[in-house]
Amino acid sequence: MSRETAAAKKERTMKIIAALQRTYPNAHCELNFSNPLQLLIATILSAQCTDKRVNIVTAELFKKYRSAKDFADAALAEIEEAVKTTGFFRNKAKNIKACCAALVEKFGGEVPRTMAELHALAGVGRKTANVVLGNAFGINVGVVVDTHVTRLCNRLGLAKGTDAVKLEQELMKLVPQNDWTHFSHWLIWHGRRRCDARKPDCANCEIQKLCPKIGLNN
Repeated sequence: MSRETAAAKKERTMKIIAALQRTYPNAHCELNFSNPLQLLIATILSAQCTDKRVNIVTAELFKKYRSAKDFADAALAEIEEAVKTTGFFRNKAKNIKACCAALVEKFGGEVPRTMAELHALAGVGRKTANVVLGNAFGINVGVVVDTHVTRLCNRLGLAKGTDAVKLEQELMKLVPQNDWTHFSHWLIWHGRRRCDARKPDCANCEIQKLCPKIGLNN
């Protein structure tokens, strides 16, 4: 597949999408949230942290802070203590407080629905903005590229490298726009449940015939 044409790669991508959709029909964002603000905060906290840990933290966090104003008005030390176990807590707390202050000042406490407006908020990169737009609002602006997506799209030969912006651009050319949000979920679920970084379950993999196993010895 190293000499695969663009048309052949596109066709293989569509087969991969169909297979993953069949395998994970209920794939979804595994961060717990009830509204766009909660998803925004949870995604900021998910950097270098597992979704499982974030969900444990936000279960209590969202009981105490229910609005952007609540976070904006809270003492920084209190937010730090509440999110401490997610790692890099000082920076995350600082970003959450600044982000929510901007939401209150510029958007009436509501989470905006455009990439430009979200990206301008403290602690919000393109990945976080894509998570919020796709999962809170159903708006497909791009593809979420996290560690699982990076690893799997390299292993599958869909894109190369670790530059999230470049990988996203490549995937956006291959995947239909309506599937951009779901595509990330399918790859993330497959990465967590089947295609492990060190010991992938290739023997039982639903897309093994479509995978060149780049970077693997077997």
